[in-house]
Amino acid sequence: MATKVVDAAGEPIPTSSVLMSSAKHIEIKCMSENVEFLKCKKKDPNPEKCLDKGRQATRCALGVLKDLYQRCKDPMEAYVGCMYYHTNEFDLCRKEQQAFEKACPLD
Repeated sequence: MATKVVDAAGEPIPTSSVLMSSAKHIEIKCMSENVEFLKCKKKDPNPEKCLDKGRQATRCALGVLKDLYQRCKDPMEAYVGCMYYHTNEFDLCRKEQQAFEKACPLD
C-alpha cells in the first residue's frame, strides 16, 4: 500500500485513513480533551482563546496513534492500508477492522 502510519522518526502521520481507522480509540482515550476543547469553542468563537485546549486534544490524539502503532503495528497497517485503498469506506474493510480491534481492543 502507498500509505504510511508513521514517519521515519516513528511519529504518527495523521492522514485521513489513519485518523478514520483510529477514530474509535481516539474518541475513548481523548474524550475529556475533546470535550474541553468543544466547550471552549462554544463559549468563545475566537480561535485564539482555545489554542491551548486544541493543542491538548491534538497531543492526546497523536499519543493514541503512536501507542496503537507500537502495540498493533501489523493489524493497524493492514486496516489503514485498506481504508486508504478504498477511500475510507468502512464497509469494505471490516475484516481488517476486526483484526485491528482484536489486537488493540477498545477500552
